[in-house]
Amino acid sequence: MNNGFYTNLDTNFEQACKLCETSFSHEELLNMLISGNIPQKQIAALYFDDIKNENDVEILISNLTGCDGKIREAVAMRINYFINKKNETKKFFAQEKYASAFANATIDINGNISRYIIDTVKGLKFNNDFAKLYTNYILEITQSALDELDKFIFRDKKYLINKQLFKLYWCMETLNNFQEFVNHSLLEHILNKCSDVKEYTIREKTAQIVISSGKFPALAKKLKNDENYYVRRLFLHHN
Repeated sequence: MNNGFYTNLDTNFEQACKLCETSFSHEELLNMLISGNIPQKQIAALYFDDIKNENDVEILISNLTGCDGKIREAVAMRINYFINKKNETKKFFAQEKYASAFANATIDINGNISRYIIDTVKGLKFNNDFAKLYTNYILEITQSALDELDKFIFRDKKYLINKQLFKLYWCMETLNNFQEFVNHSLLEHILNKCSDVKEYTIREKTAQIVISSGKFPALAKKLKNDENYYVRRLFLHHN
């Protein structure tokens, strides 16, 4: 398997241009997704236009995590297309065996991928078993991030703290769309913890969940008076 680029930048650019100008069969695109280098896999994902069977899904999902970011983003974009634009392909993706991969992609270091995946999995909520398992993975990541943040002290390196905040941000964004799959008391516990996180974007996400749920009046009162304007403003039209 070749996961790198071509030999140099000039060759890489020339070959990438040729790939963009070439028509490939379904089988050729699959083969590039399996054994191509970075540009080949990226182009193959973007050109992939049909899901014929579960093997096609397996190959796409295998390139959603654990590979170069250019590949991951192209695959996330294409999976989003298959789920949101082609209803007949949803059933192939809404399987419990893919819940972990989607959860890991939700907290990808590339925010574009996180956005694609969160928008994608909303289209898979029709399968309760998948949605519950996916939500459980997100809850595990959420609790882990909160636990890690509790351990940090002011002397810890900022990037370590930001890494956990990044995970927490996307998990909270996800939980806003999957509240119905979370136990009420557990969700309240998470919201209470997040309402005290110093990073305002986490409190902002907390406020969004409180507002959309229509529950947790004590938290709503607290966040309405948050020190940060962007948190408070969410309540301006929700009295």
